[in-house]
Amino acid sequence: MSENLVATARRLARAGTGKPRQSDLRRAVSTAYYAVFHAVARDAADLLVGAGAASKRPEWYQVYRALDHGPAKVACIGVRTGGGPLALVAEAFVDLQIARQGADYDPAFRVDGSDAISHCDRAARALSTLSQVPRSDRRAFAVALLFRNRR
Repeated sequence: MSENLVATARRLARAGTGKPRQSDLRRAVSTAYYAVFHAVARDAADLLVGAGAASKRPEWYQVYRALDHGPAKVACIGVRTGGGPLALVAEAFVDLQIARQGADYDPAFRVDGSDAISHCDRAARALSTLSQVPRSDRRAFAVALLFRNRR
């Protein structure tokens, strides 16, 4: 689904002939973020519950739906300072979420076509990077995003 969301975002960013409408560009920015959000949610559920037939189980759905935008953003801020490939994913998650909040909620938010495409490219790179990270590191990332660290 996430790759399809990036493709949808790209179509929106290039919609129509001539200058794209702000509504299409804003929707493209929002959709680029959701591509990463859903990829991380699916990966977490697959890693913590199981993929394939396990994705039909209620606990898979529960893990998928447990990813919360605010706490995940806070966790990503911590992950991105650690370096490595997951830092790229975490940084994209944070930056795309900030852009998405502007696109979805700020009436003064403006974006041009090249910036919208840049957000799409960033989402695509994050998806590609996430798929190349070792399972154990992705599982640790999922746990960091889903569970509060009590120290």
